[in-house]
Amino acid sequence: MNPKTKILIVDDKPENLFALRIVLKDLDVDLVEATSGNDALKATLRHDFALALLDIQMPKMDGYELAGILREEEKTKNLPFIFISAVYTDNLNIFKGYENGAFSFITKPFQPEMLINKVKFFIDKHKQGITLFDLNKNLEIKNKELDLLNKDLESFSYSVSHDLRTPLRAISGYSAILMKESCAKLNVDENRMLNKIWENALNMNNLIDCLLDFSRLGRKGVTKSSINMNELVMKAIEEFKAELVTKKISWNIREILPVKGNKELLTQVYINLISNAIKYSAKKDEPIIEIGCQVGDKEISYYVKDNGAGFDMDYKDKLFGVFQRLHLPGDFEGIGIGLAIVKRIIEQHSGRVWAEGETGKGATFYFSLPA
Repeated sequence: MNPKTKILIVDDKPENLFALRIVLKDLDVDLVEATSGNDALKATLRHDFALALLDIQMPKMDGYELAGILREEEKTKNLPFIFISAVYTDNLNIFKGYENGAFSFITKPFQPEMLINKVKFFIDKHKQGITLFDLNKNLEIKNKELDLLNKDLESFSYSVSHDLRTPLRAISGYSAILMKESCAKLNVDENRMLNKIWENALNMNNLIDCLLDFSRLGRKGVTKSSINMNELVMKAIEEFKAELVTKKISWNIREILPVKGNKELLTQVYINLISNAIKYSAKKDEPIIEIGCQVGDKEISYYVKDNGAGFDMDYKDKLFGVFQRLHLPGDFEGIGIGLAIVKRIIEQHSGRVWAEGETGKGATFYFSLPA
């Protein structure tokens, strides 16, 4: 159960305190009363207030002096307060009240509704502040939990990779030996099954590599430098040199503007996007891949476009999830983690990713970086 909002009312005359109680009686608040500046200061040590209503004309310590002390104390430096006075009502004193940090100045006599509305405003403001504080606190807790989960994921990935690689090495190694030395002794079906064992061992090893790459992302800050993106793209295409010998792809490489980022990570982004473009356009009679950029007010959007299989835009939100695939494994190879890696890298660069496509007509994958 949430405690009631507390309001401090300070006045040396009991009848004035009584009058304020009557005016504010319908508000769901706790009123804490003080008949002097010293009592008011003691009250601020014991309670957290949303608002203070201060009389100005008091003996020993008047409202102005009290306000000055409240502003100097760490706990109360942001406490909003309203001066209420029947004596100091001229413009000079009203100005002095605001000069001392008052959020409002009410002169007596006043309409009760005016005070009630002002008090309600500060109650709402106080509650919003508490809600925002709680949300920030929860966000901090969630971020710490997420950080621990990321560390656990990385530890788990390394552990699993170590445990799986040993039997995988044996499977792929012995399969390779059998394929080399015994394939002549095996019939067609036996050779086909042996090839499947070897291929799946390689695929599993690739999956482990991808999982490790994904788990490592985000563990360290991104070191940025100025990057010639034209050179970076050509370097990424070079990675597919052997594969491209057997594929007749028409390349349309437009001018790609430089940007600040991590060269190694952005190279990985282009390798993943170009790999997808090659894979999904390979079955076209005339595969075309276009790479370029578009300049906005605050960002540069880079893109890789193909005329391949495309995708249904109804499922666009699934594209960048881990292990998410929009095509059957038999149609196109892959494990569904490449675009998730792209998304994480670009988010590390304070950018965003998205895609547009049409089934059978191709797809365009975008990533933006701050200009």
